[in-house]
Amino acid sequence: MISQFLQSIFKHIDSFLLACLLFTMLVGLFVLYSASGQSFARLNAQLINIVVAFGVLWVVSNIPPHHLERVAVPIYVLGVLLLVAVALFGEVSHGARRWLNLGVTKIQPSEIMRIAAPMMLAWYFAKREAMPRIADFIIAAILLLVPVALIAKQPDLGTSLLVASSGFYVLFLAGLSWKFLVGGVVAAGAMMPVFWSMLHDYQRKRIEILIDPSQDPLGAGYHTIQATIALGSGGVTGKGWLNGTQSQLDFLPERTTDFIFAVFGEEFGMVGGLLLLVLFTLIIGRGLVIASQAKSTFSRLLAGSITLNFFTYAFVNMGMVSGILPVVGVPLPLISYGGTSMLSLLLGFGVLMSIQTHKKLVASG
Repeated sequence: MISQFLQSIFKHIDSFLLACLLFTMLVGLFVLYSASGQSFARLNAQLINIVVAFGVLWVVSNIPPHHLERVAVPIYVLGVLLLVAVALFGEVSHGARRWLNLGVTKIQPSEIMRIAAPMMLAWYFAKREAMPRIADFIIAAILLLVPVALIAKQPDLGTSLLVASSGFYVLFLAGLSWKFLVGGVVAAGAMMPVFWSMLHDYQRKRIEILIDPSQDPLGAGYHTIQATIALGSGGVTGKGWLNGTQSQLDFLPERTTDFIFAVFGEEFGMVGGLLLLVLFTLIIGRGLVIASQAKSTFSRLLAGSITLNFFTYAFVNMGMVSGILPVVGVPLPLISYGGTSMLSLLLGFGVLMSIQTHKKLVASG
């Protein structure tokens, strides 16, 4: 009786993906405890974030993909309207206008677009799956650029890049020609002077610091310098859990969020870093398998975008911490402290599980 009840509860949960997520988040809790200065309050807060996010994952995993397809347009429109509301009425904090105060609570609408944008584009191409035309890709690009531009104007470069990448993956998987990809890269290169003039001063500074962090070692270059010192001092096997000097002596900034990978690298070394990469690879591999086995165009495009965007999430953070990419404020997925990022990530994985566990129903329908 109990086994039947549990089976019904976990009917739409992909066991392999769930195991990988749980193990990765367990690693994250150990690192967070060390990075927070052994703070049980911060650890308990993250546990609450994880429980709430898993509740969302379970709910979404039980929603069939065709229902998700039906709400793709309303969610996208709602997300864009909320972004416009942020631009008009949003609260300003640390020089950025990203939050919308609803009275009862505050929300960050840009997070909605991480899933709403790829859902919208997947819906759009699902309606044109026979033979997408050049005009279809142009319209899809416009649908993507609207929220990306609104988020970039807040300014929130990190989130705008993630939303842009999630939409780009849908375009690519929908059959965007390599000629357009190469042409786009060339055009972007030619437009670099224009893009550079549009950046804020602090964003230009981040790119300059990427080239030479030592030009401002106590200012804009401080984060990068301290992170690379932490990673390098970890060596092959690391200094051991709770023994990282850069984090424990408060040299490393943002060590529970954006730069938690530096804490991990210092305490567990290259070996720990490789094991974390293995976990991320297993998650990404499982997501790509789910995408390849999807029974509809909408499911295939959405699953592929969610999976590849998780890769982008991890790559950008690790590249930022190791000094090969500019600092853009992207947390390490499933490891960094934060409820919003955890919620958006597990919502995406709930969609993946829905696509995987409902495919038999789609096939037999």
